[in-house]
This record gives sequence, C-alpha cells and structure tokens, in this order.
Amino acid sequence: MIRHVVVFTWSADADAERRATTLEALRGLRREVGGMSSLVVADDAGLVDGNASSVLVADFPDAEAFYRYAQDPVHLAVIAEHVRPILAARSAVQYRM
Repeated sequence: MIRHVVVFTWSADADAERRATTLEALRGLRREVGGMSSLVVADDAGLVDGNASSVLVADFPDAEAFYRYAQDPVHLAVIAEHVRPILAARSAVQYRM
C-alpha cells in the first residue's frame, strides 16, 4: 500500500470560501478519479502557530494506482483550477505501508 501525504499552505489572499471550495474539490477526487482505498482532506486544527493550512492523505493499493491518480486529467484539473491559484507552499511524500 502507498500512502500519499500532501501539506498545503494557502496564500494570504485565499479567503474562507475559496479555501472551502478547494477542499471540496480535493475531496471529490475519490469519487471522480478513484483508485484510492481512503482519502482524508482537512484543515489544520489551529493548535500550533506556523503550521500549514491543510492536508490531503490518500491511500492506494499499489504504486500503479497512485501513478494513475497522479496523471488523471480530473486530478490535474483540480490542481490547476483550485489549488495552484491560492497555493503559497506545498510539500508531499509517498511511502509504503
């Protein structure tokens, strides 16, 4: 199993509505793209200053499923239309479980 973790920091001009729309678009990837066994998309709980804004954690049965997801046109459209316009920073990791 492959776990894909992405940490997002949104730009200062990303208002609450835009951030919420972006998180909903990311959550929709499970339905629209599929291939994952689980998906969590959430805002930071605000417990520690300086944290990133949001996180996406997706589990895939194997590397091939992850690659299909990563290259899927719907996934790429969500990134282009929702994520990039409000993105200040991004970090990601994939690891085997």
